[in-house]
Amino acid sequence: MRILIANDDGYLAPGLAALVRACEGLGEIDVVAPEQNASGTSNSLTLNRPLSAYTAANGFRYFNGTPSDCVHVALTGLLPHRPDLVLSGINNGANMGDDTLYSGTVAAAMEGFLFGIPAIAFSQVEKGWAHVDEAAQVARSIVEHVLASPPSAAPWLLNVNIPNRADAASLPREVTRLGRRHASQPVIRQINPRGEPIYWIGPAGDARDAASGTDFHATANGRISITPLQVDLTDHAGLPAWREWMSA
Repeated sequence: MRILIANDDGYLAPGLAALVRACEGLGEIDVVAPEQNASGTSNSLTLNRPLSAYTAANGFRYFNGTPSDCVHVALTGLLPHRPDLVLSGINNGANMGDDTLYSGTVAAAMEGFLFGIPAIAFSQVEKGWAHVDEAAQVARSIVEHVLASPPSAAPWLLNVNIPNRADAASLPREVTRLGRRHASQPVIRQINPRGEPIYWIGPAGDARDAASGTDFHATANGRISITPLQVDLTDHAGLPAWREWMSA
C-alpha cells in the first residue's frame, strides 16, 4: 500500500503532521505539500512559472505552488511509483457545502481522483487545531475501513469533516450531501500606508441549506460527515429544458 498525503495549510501545519503520524503502519507514505498556506486556491495549477521542490528535515517534500500542483507533480514525475490512495488534510477549518469549490484541501484530493486514484479530504469543523490528534485517529479509522471494505465504484472521492472534540473517535458517522452557504460577508476595505484602498475577501457566509442529510446538519449535531463527491458539474436535470430553449 502506497499513500500520498498532501494539504493546503502548508508542510508545517499541525494537521498534516497529525495525519501522517496517524497513518504510520498502513503502508509506504509520501508527503508532498505546499511551502506556504494555500487555502482557497481550489484546483488551480501554476502554469506561468516553474515549480521548485524542497525536502524538510522530517522528510516531507514541499513545493512553492498550490495543493493541486503538489499532487499533480507527484503523480506525473516526482514519485517513482503510483500511489494507491491520496489523502489531504487535516484542514484547519471546515470544508462543507460551497466551501468544497474553493478548498485547496478538497482540490488536492480531487487531483488524485482525476488521475484515477481513490482519495479522501479531511477537515476539522472549527479552526485552531483543537483535538487534531483525535481527528487524525478518526481519519486513520476511515482509511482502515475503506482499505478493508473498498467501495465498489473506484476511483472515488470522499470529503470528511470532523467535529473538534476529545471524543471524536466515538462520534457516529453519517454519509451526507453538500449543504449550501449564504453569500460571503461584505468585503473588508482598508487603506494601505500609501493611502491606496485595499480589499480583503470577507468571511464565509452562514449555512443556508443545513437540512437533515447535509454535512452542516451532521456536524452541528455531533456527527462526522462523509460526503462522496464527483467532478461532473453538468445540470443533468435541466438538460431537457435547455435543449427545448435552444430549439425554440
